[in-house]
Amino acid sequence: MLPADRGTAVGGLAKGWRHAVILTPGRRYSSAGFSLHLIVAGTRLLSKGRFLNTHILLPAHPCRLYLIRHGEVEDSYHRVFGGSRIDMGLSALGERQAQGLASWLDPVQIDAVYCSPMLRARRTAAPFVGQKGLVPVVMDDLREIDFGDWTGLTWEGVREQFGFSAYDWLSVLDSEGIKHGENAGALLSRVRPCVTRVLHENAHRNAAIVCHGGIVRVILAALLGLPLAKTAHFSVDYASVTIIEVQPGRKHGVEIDLLNWQPPPVAAS
Repeated sequence: MLPADRGTAVGGLAKGWRHAVILTPGRRYSSAGFSLHLIVAGTRLLSKGRFLNTHILLPAHPCRLYLIRHGEVEDSYHRVFGGSRIDMGLSALGERQAQGLASWLDPVQIDAVYCSPMLRARRTAAPFVGQKGLVPVVMDDLREIDFGDWTGLTWEGVREQFGFSAYDWLSVLDSEGIKHGENAGALLSRVRPCVTRVLHENAHRNAAIVCHGGIVRVILAALLGLPLAKTAHFSVDYASVTIIEVQPGRKHGVEIDLLNWQPPPVAAS
């Protein structure tokens, strides 16, 4: 959620971006036929007579994003809030999911890969970046959500200690947040520059972002102009692929081509 008490930097001066301006919520800006209106849910962008709702000012060029969640984690961390404070690895199934993902991506043109620094994401990316000869760009701000005082607790433990259902975690982040952890505003503030960079660096290209279930949801919320809690309507399973077409010339600008596709894992040996 964008802050409502200060101006927000939108856009950039780099080639390919339309404008670089500082916006104050609630005011309307126009320049050379280009109008912007900031609303609570994000930025309302009027370009060539069409409105787009997004937290991110889109570049003038198209880009295809492959949002990839890491594979299944170690068994001891199932139904546990690990977040950014526990750097867990993959389970045996998670490793096979990573191999299956690599097989599925083998015929796909991937021009660049950006990855969370966390072990589970790097292990998921390793097979397919290796076969494609790519070197992933590790971006610290793609790390998983900081769950604060919930870290290390099971879903049942969160209910017992804090009175929240684990299924309501996105709503909690979108409101008061978790004590000593992150809320939706903080998440958007750190993830949005990553997405902006990926879009800027990949004009007319396909870019993969290997990260976490929470971060995939933050990226979807940012690109679609949704409150984070609304992304509870999307499933983001282990080793899943979600494909986003960013096409500023189209009516909606951002379109979901594929949502939560899980390539089959390789068979156990």
